[in-house]
Amino acid sequence: MDFKPAAVDTSGVDLSEDLLELAELLAKNSHGHWSKRRLSEGWRFGPAPDYAKKEHPDLVPYEDLANSEKTYDRSAAIETLRAIIALGYRIEKIGTDC
Repeated sequence: MDFKPAAVDTSGVDLSEDLLELAELLAKNSHGHWSKRRLSEGWRFGPAPDYAKKEHPDLVPYEDLANSEKTYDRSAAIETLRAIIALGYRIEKIGTDC
């Protein structure tokens, strides 16, 4: 197979501080969804990923994740926000109650 990934060019998109804060909230939310799904499937915390035992070391609060895992979640959120803007959409905070 000759796979050639395609992605929106986001090289010219810079995010404001507000959107970087949003990216952090989205990263935390994404980890929360991943964790809830894993736990509902019977997974639990373990010292290393073990698919047979359904154990994973990342089944911890977002704040307790290793920086490499936070960076992974954060990068996905940042790139998604950048793609939204590159595609011509606007993101704005409407209220302070979140």
